[in-house]
Amino acid sequence: QVQLIESGGGLAQAGDSLRLSCIASGSTFYALAWFRQAPGKEREFVAGLRWNANTTHYADSVKGRFTMSGDNAKKTAYLQMNRLKPEDTAVYYCAADSTGWGQQYSYNYEYWGQGTQVTVSS
Repeated sequence: QVQLIESGGGLAQAGDSLRLSCIASGSTFYALAWFRQAPGKEREFVAGLRWNANTTHYADSVKGRFTMSGDNAKKTAYLQMNRLKPEDTAVYYCAADSTGWGQQYSYNYEYWGQGTQVTVSS
């Protein structure tokens, strides 16, 4: 079992920055990822980190604006979100895949945090 706790969401204006954190505990995992879900929309992949390889992957919609990183000592992943846009408004979820690189497919991730709300006003 992997437990995930997200924090760092909040209210921002367009162009602002926010940093989300995801603290992982419990069993080992292969990858962590951030997904988001806006009202009335499906959950979508935002960014992923292959933990031991320290390689990152991003959705096209956030490339160049968001950066995902990990601190192995703290078992914490971060999502630095710059140049926020109103369309980034969503609940952001941290997810863990304990068996491999889940890529952008949410069904590959067995463990999920409770989510943190990010609201960006124009």
